[in-house]
Amino acid sequence: PTYDSRYNLNGSNWSVEGITSPDGRVLGKMGHTERNGTNIAKNIYGNKFQPLLEAGVKYFKG
Repeated sequence: PTYDSRYNLNGSNWSVEGITSPDGRVLGKMGHTERNGTNIAKNIYGNKFQPLLEAGVKYFKG
């Protein structure tokens, strides 16, 4: 764990970016997976790539 911005880009405590419940069914996530590439600080409608969320929806739909 580090606060060095080269390795901990969002400055989270103990470098934790996500956490799950003991049974793995609840996920808390801090990072912004849709913000990659150029202009990462801009909110651009529809310009998102979040395979983590898509995988969760598929899992719960069965």
